[in-house]
Amino acid sequence: MLRTHTCGELRISDINSTVKLSGWVQRSRDLGGMTFIDLRDRYGITQLVFNMETHPKQGEQARKLGREYVIQITGKVAERSNKNAKIATGDIEIIVDDLTILNKAKLPPFTIEDDTDGGEELRMKYRYLDLRRNPLRKAMELRHKMAITTRNYLDKQGFFEIETPYLIKSTPEGARDFIVPSRMNANQFYALPQSPQTFKQLLMVAGYDRYYQIVKCFRDEDLRADRQPEFTQIDCEMAFVEQEDILNTFEGLTSYLFKEVKGLDISNFPRMDYADAMKFYGSDKPDMRFDMRFVELNDLAQNKGFVVFDQAELVIGINASGMAEYTRKQLDQLTDFVKKPQIGAAGLVYVKYNTDGTLKSSVDKFYSSEELQKWAERFAAKPGDLMLILSGGTDKVRKQLNELRLEMGNRMGLRNPNTFAPLWVVDFPLLEWDEESGRYHAMHHPFTSPKKEDIELLSTDPGKVRANAYDLVINGVEIGGGSIRIHDRDLQKLMFKHLGFTDEEAQAQFGFLMDAFEFGAPPHGGVAFGFDRITSLFGGSDSIRDYIAFPKNNSGRDIMIDSPSPIAQEQLDELRLNLVKAKK
Repeated sequence: MLRTHTCGELRISDINSTVKLSGWVQRSRDLGGMTFIDLRDRYGITQLVFNMETHPKQGEQARKLGREYVIQITGKVAERSNKNAKIATGDIEIIVDDLTILNKAKLPPFTIEDDTDGGEELRMKYRYLDLRRNPLRKAMELRHKMAITTRNYLDKQGFFEIETPYLIKSTPEGARDFIVPSRMNANQFYALPQSPQTFKQLLMVAGYDRYYQIVKCFRDEDLRADRQPEFTQIDCEMAFVEQEDILNTFEGLTSYLFKEVKGLDISNFPRMDYADAMKFYGSDKPDMRFDMRFVELNDLAQNKGFVVFDQAELVIGINASGMAEYTRKQLDQLTDFVKKPQIGAAGLVYVKYNTDGTLKSSVDKFYSSEELQKWAERFAAKPGDLMLILSGGTDKVRKQLNELRLEMGNRMGLRNPNTFAPLWVVDFPLLEWDEESGRYHAMHHPFTSPKKEDIELLSTDPGKVRANAYDLVINGVEIGGGSIRIHDRDLQKLMFKHLGFTDEEAQAQFGFLMDAFEFGAPPHGGVAFGFDRITSLFGGSDSIRDYIAFPKNNSGRDIMIDSPSPIAQEQLDELRLNLVKAKK
């Protein structure tokens, strides 16, 4: 071993011990007769002392060390005279007797510090250097702890961890697949899995009634802060269960993670119907750290001469408690916010409930004080509150008001990243209409079971069919979701029919699964948690990139290894692929 201890473990109790340390030079300070070096590894930092009088050779070497040089030292542990309470080893230092340079280093393109001077693209290009910084190290440590804790819980619950294939068959439903050409099967292709969905269902048929896998999945879709082309799921399936069994089991996992990783007791997991989530919060993943439920005003606000409201399908608003003191400038800022292209509202109406009990609105000439008082009663507003109102098409205006609600939550300090409010959203629509293709698509996937009482609606009113589907939402972030699956061949065949598959197409794409259902498929269901998302949530970040060792950028590129990239013509020839070269 090139070290007897790490750079994070020596304490006062180790004084006078002779030790050997190895690591990277964090920084150096030359004070003439003494040189001080901060030596770093992933465990911490230890201060080294080089004395020019007693060890002139080592002292001269130390003066020439650059940042990120890899060195090994031998020396004696001593008590520091100027202790550093900010680091765990701040009570001691090492009086160095011997120094060996294990490897020199170029000057890094950015400082390896908690608060670095490197931009994101630069740090992604040199990701192996970025990973040396404490924030990234802590993120990787958190990810590791989340994985270990997840495995411990599921193991105690009787789950088997079983690997499923990465080279599978492409299917037409869901996001775009990443396609892999087969050399041995000319003009045929594998797909990388968007999830292990069909394989975990087959494991239920095989009798492995509790399966899980912390697994890589792949989707060729547009990227954002919480989305990557390759991502990790906690993927689970259970047999002989109903929806409530699955919700209880994975509430248990979530509570266990909060307790073991963050030391928090999180036990309240309310349920909310999808229809209520959309009606009262304008989102299927509402942030429940604060209230501000939507209030509908059609009966009070329409047919009073205000054309904007009269022509609207829905007039709806929120009550921002205690915000009546907002200035005209602040209200104009809110109006500009809702008018942004990505939100798209035409304007904003406000009503101030002043502390003296009077009501002042931006539409005073259309509504009397008595009428505005009825609005205030509908909002359950009190003096000092601010009511914010939008109008328009029902679905569109609810989404717009959701954005305004979240913005007000931010402005009012109601979205504390250290507060956690879980919620199960249940009873999603089974199908959603796609205008482009002119047919229904599965809202989750084609194996989701409809609620028994809604099956007859498949033939008469497919849009009203509810699914045995559920999402876990925490702080407005969808952490995971799942459903009770179809386990009956005839029902699965009916589902494919309503999704626009012919019998031949369904057999070609999913015949292996439907055939398996004829050999005794048990009732089953499952859930998949976004492992990157829940880890970043625990870490207090909106972006999953810092919790992935080697992430892609917004263009889906790994700029460190320059991927994707062209491949040699010989490889293309082996794969029988003829690529058309772009004209210059």
